[in-house]
Amino acid sequence: MTNLGLPVPPGFTISTDACRAYLTAGAPPKELDAQVGAYLAALEERMGRKLGDPRDPLLVSVRSGAKFSMPGMMETVLNIGLS
Repeated sequence: MTNLGLPVPPGFTISTDACRAYLTAGAPPKELDAQVGAYLAALEERMGRKLGDPRDPLLVSVRSGAKFSMPGMMETVLNIGLS
């Protein structure tokens, strides 16, 4: 979409491998917390807001991804960071 000049909000992706490791072990891989923390800090810096800030929070969305498009099959969680 960015190659087409369409606006795409900044963000990051957690890989399928990380999700599989979590499901297998029942806990996130050790390095995942540090990586997500670093990407979240970069996102907060870029947006000028902090996740969980009671006055002006960074709001994020969590979307599942699939190899094939399945509209309506996967849940999207919007406005994380309000509380």
